[in-house]
Amino acid sequence: MDIKNCPGLLLEGFSGYSPLFIRRMFEGRKVSHILPYNAPEMDEEDQKKFMQNRKRISISGVQEKYSVLIEKNNLRLTRENEQGRYILKPKPHGLHKTAMVPANEHLTMQIASQVYNIRTAENGLIFFKNGEAAYITKRFDVSDSGSKTAMEGFASLAGKTEENAGKNFKYDYSYEGIAELIKEHVGPWKIEMEKFYNLVVFNFLFSNGDAHLKNFSLLETRHGDYVLSPAYDLINTGIHVEEEGYFTLDNELFQEWNWSDCRVNNSQHHPCKEDFIIFGKEIGLSEKRINKLIEPFLIRQRNVEALVQNSFLDNDSKSQYLTNYYDRLNMLNKL
Repeated sequence: MDIKNCPGLLLEGFSGYSPLFIRRMFEGRKVSHILPYNAPEMDEEDQKKFMQNRKRISISGVQEKYSVLIEKNNLRLTRENEQGRYILKPKPHGLHKTAMVPANEHLTMQIASQVYNIRTAENGLIFFKNGEAAYITKRFDVSDSGSKTAMEGFASLAGKTEENAGKNFKYDYSYEGIAELIKEHVGPWKIEMEKFYNLVVFNFLFSNGDAHLKNFSLLETRHGDYVLSPAYDLINTGIHVEEEGYFTLDNELFQEWNWSDCRVNNSQHHPCKEDFIIFGKEIGLSEKRINKLIEPFLIRQRNVEALVQNSFLDNDSKSQYLTNYYDRLNMLNKL
């Protein structure tokens, strides 16, 4: 396997994990980027579950997830009653360009972290013996000693379950509604609201159609209060499924109609910068702070391109990734 960039931080000139990534991800343990076994195979019944006969599909919902831990510098699956420190996600089934899903999620998470300073779960790529890539992420709700930190997803905070709201329960909401829940459950909510705002803009800009209620969470601090958890499950879904709209949630940004004339009047009825300014004000941010928060998303194209080129996507997927990105950037730049 010819690796020229770190499969963790996408730094050039590494045939495996860089020392910096090893410190961040594995507490300095020299874990190999190649697993000593091949990818698990799914039987016919499993694959049937993931047939694309639905208009809407959650990428995270079709991925098998395995709990793993480090033992003598090797990663292995957890056994009964063991607490895993990491989650391993092989490629899913039933999606377009399914082999690129791990590299896509890894790249999107690294762009969020490295380009826009969004706090994310530590993550990287790891490879099975046959060269197939898998995504690996470090659990932020589990300490090195194995103790768990309380974590509450926004589907739970919103009181949404499949039993009371149907199969699409995690989509039946708005981002303004999530903001209201942050105000309700977080003490220093303005700090966390800025983090949330950045995530909403990022998910739009990078075509993340998987940004539903279950992919936002609050995490308990050591002081007993709650803050927004590190971001997770960030992925450019436009590479793998046909996009139906610009936002994941059914009610999009607002609880009630509040779109700008820009969105109403352009031929595609796509959101524009003005819509995100209105959204920021609605969730309690000042216009001065909104402009400061949104500015990096408008100007850091070279940083994005560099990480895309260093990523483990194939060339066709790199091209599509950048096309999706620039399409959304043009929308965001439109006043």
